[in-house]
Amino acid sequence: MVNPEGGKILMIDDDEDVLLAAKMLLKKQGHHVIIEKNPKKIPFLLHNDTYDVILLDMNFSKDITSGKEGFYWLEQILGHDPSAVVILITAFGDVEMAVRALKAGATDFILKPWQNEKLVATISTAIRLKQSYNEVDKLKKAKEMLEEQISRPFGEIIGQSKAIQEVFTLIDKVAKTDANVLILGENGTGKELIARAIHQRSLRKDNSFVSVDMGAITETLFESELFGHKKGAFTDAREDRPGRFELANNGTLFLDEIGNLSMSLQSKLLSALQSRQVTRVGANQSIPVNIRLICATNMPLHKMVQEGTFRQDLLYRINTVELHVPPLCDRVEDIPLLAQHYLNYYAKKYHKHVNAITPEAMDKLKRYAWPGNIRELQHGIERAVIMTDSATLQESDFLLSRTVASNTNSNTLNLDEVEKTAIVKALNMHNGNISKAADELGLTRASLYRRMEKYGI
Repeated sequence: MVNPEGGKILMIDDDEDVLLAAKMLLKKQGHHVIIEKNPKKIPFLLHNDTYDVILLDMNFSKDITSGKEGFYWLEQILGHDPSAVVILITAFGDVEMAVRALKAGATDFILKPWQNEKLVATISTAIRLKQSYNEVDKLKKAKEMLEEQISRPFGEIIGQSKAIQEVFTLIDKVAKTDANVLILGENGTGKELIARAIHQRSLRKDNSFVSVDMGAITETLFESELFGHKKGAFTDAREDRPGRFELANNGTLFLDEIGNLSMSLQSKLLSALQSRQVTRVGANQSIPVNIRLICATNMPLHKMVQEGTFRQDLLYRINTVELHVPPLCDRVEDIPLLAQHYLNYYAKKYHKHVNAITPEAMDKLKRYAWPGNIRELQHGIERAVIMTDSATLQESDFLLSRTVASNTNSNTLNLDEVEKTAIVKALNMHNGNISKAADELGLTRASLYRRMEKYGI
């Protein structure tokens, strides 16, 4: 049985006795060893698997002393994977060739016949080096994601209403556990902020929070994005890349809009969650992952299970705890706090001397249904700050959907205007409930959101 701490080693040498001797020795140390006599098979071997260490003979049958073939294949290996750990082997080595090999990118140099203790020690050191390369690569990508997340303008949940206080209470209860959480709520209610708050209060807070918009991932890119891929696995795979599961290892993985997944993708996701391991596209070796899973959606998953469009076993897997985020119309008392927060932010961003909202304008904001929830409020404040020439935002600075609808010519035949009017009327009819408005219009929720974005609703 292979030691789980052992490495995967590829050895290429045209001497079969050398290959078998090395394999027997290294297998005793718990390593998994793949041997190959023909160096021309190196591209195939690299394309179909990954290796911690590659042992490469310097000289093959064409040229048994100069090492040219070894340098050629070293270049090919490093061209495929610049982080490959390659140890060159030769029976005709000297100091000059060793220096050339190291300058060319080799990690170390071994002379035949080798001392067993020396070979074992060199391999162990090389494996640790490869592991450090892998960690650096993961940390680099995780750092990029963290920097992107930190640069986002709003990192805290704002509100004092009873509805949002109930959410805070539930966050505190579940955060310290590793329970999977399903966050339900309309678009624009701040589901990702809730997920981040859970992570920041959890025991995993010092590790990565990795967010994935499942609605934006195509069927063809799903496995690559979530599970990673090897260089050459498909046309645009120019380098080995860890997936979001790997980047979230020991941290939190947030899958937003999980209700948009097709049944086939649901199966792939469920398999990874059950096995707690992933396999990169183009690789054969599975990678164990330890994540805390948080999912979110604006879709009725329980109803979708009954309709056969969402897997019941996946729902059971992701919703150990369900957390419902209230729409903005259910927390009207938070609108002044949110509006002032966004006003301060956008006044600073656009270098505008705007610092207040008139009582009349605030009453208008509080009376409005906010079908787009907090995101719509944010965009409304941003637009008002950009357009105003005053230090105080007036009622007229906010062009809300109802105002647009009342001023729309009902006799117009312009298709965009007709569609916009119908959407606004449906939203008002159902007090901003996206699902009911979509049903009223004969649209899916996703289609309605696209049209709302198109018309700035």
